[in-house]
Parts: sequence; structure tokens; C-alpha cells
Amino acid sequence: MDAAGRPDTTRDEGRVPVAYHRPVVHETLPPTTPVVVAIIPVGDLEGAKSRLGAVLDAEERRDLVARLADRTIRSAVGTAGFAEVLVITPDDEVRELALRAGARPLRQRSQGLNDGIREARDEAVAGGATAVAILPIDLPNVSSDALDALLSPLESAGSARLVVIVPDRHGRGTNALLLAPPDVIDVHFGGDSRAAHVAAATAAGVQVVELGGPLAIDLDTPDDLLLVETVDRDLARG
Repeated sequence: MDAAGRPDTTRDEGRVPVAYHRPVVHETLPPTTPVVVAIIPVGDLEGAKSRLGAVLDAEERRDLVARLADRTIRSAVGTAGFAEVLVITPDDEVRELALRAGARPLRQRSQGLNDGIREARDEAVAGGATAVAILPIDLPNVSSDALDALLSPLESAGSARLVVIVPDRHGRGTNALLLAPPDVIDVHFGGDSRAAHVAAATAAGVQVVELGGPLAIDLDTPDDLLLVETVDRDLARG
């Protein structure tokens, strides 16, 4: 107050107003969980695994492929990291097998392995998949634990684009392929597919992770069959 009893405003002159704000709490949001769909391509059971013709007759090869398909599908269905398991095949019996195992069968309309995979990939993307894992069925040591290991690089990759390859034991083929996002590269199964997939990823500037482990063993030749027989005769011979 001044001498006349009026409010003394001179004391406020030159003061800088202070703004008071409520503290902002920055919440730590959980990372986005990838939606991974397993794609299992299976050809016709009739005439399958012709390279084993020197040691197995047609019926034995057919039964072997059915056992391999069943094991692969059930391992994928039992893997918690997969949101869905798609089995793409032109074979009615394989589609029934997939249904019994808890997978979703797709009738393959196209011809050939890579075109069938592309069909299934398109279906996965339409359903919201952010990554796909492509699993051929000739992997005798496939299991849910082995598939968990295939998915493990996704944890550290975050939102980065990623290609995970499991080469065969000869370093030429591709025994399993994880793509995030699903169309990060095209698929090139057959022949020297490992080199083709690495080259495609390198050209696209995508991180490549190569894994070993139980999925590195596949079953294509009589020598492969002998190797599998030493650890799992029931699978190899029924």
C-alpha cells in the first residue's frame, strides 16, 4: 500500500511473470509386438522326394513326407511366437493334416514352390502380419524350441527390417527364412538359395542374420537319410 492506502503497483514493475506447469510424466510404452505368421509350403505327396528313390520306394517316400509335414506343422502350431500357421499346398490330404494339427490350410492356385510361398505371404499380409517365417517340411529336427530360436533376432531388431536365414549344412540351401516385414525381399528357394537370399537382402540394405542349430539339417538325399536314421529312425523309416 502507498501512503494513501492504495495498492502499491510499483513493486511489480520489471518482474518477469513465472508460468507454472504441471509436471509431465512420460510413460514408457511397451514395444510393438510383431505379428509373425508361419508359412509351410507342401507339394503333392505323390512323387515327393524323388532324390531318395534309390533307397525308398514311392510309398515309403510318400509316408516319409507326410510324417515330416505333420512334425513341422505341429511344431509351428506349438510355437507361441506365431500368431498363425498357414499351410499352402495343392494336396487335399495335406490340407486335412493341417486342419487336424491346428493350422490353416490354403489351396495353392499357382505352380511352383516360390509362387506358392508368395500366395501365402499375401494372405498373411492381408491378415495383418508384420513378419513371416517360411518353413520347408524336410527338417527332421524341427521343434518349437528350434523355431523360438529362429524368431529370437526379432527381439533385438525392433522395427528395423530384418532377414534371418538358416542355411543347410552345406551352406548352399535355405532351410528356414524369416522376413520382417514379409515383403522385405522376394523369395528364391531352390538351388543356391542361401546366396540368392543374402544377395537380395544386401541389395535392399537389410540386416541379415544367419543361424545354425538343429534346423541346419535337412532331408533330401540318401546321405541325409542315413544321418537322420542315426538320431530318429522312427521318423526316417516309419
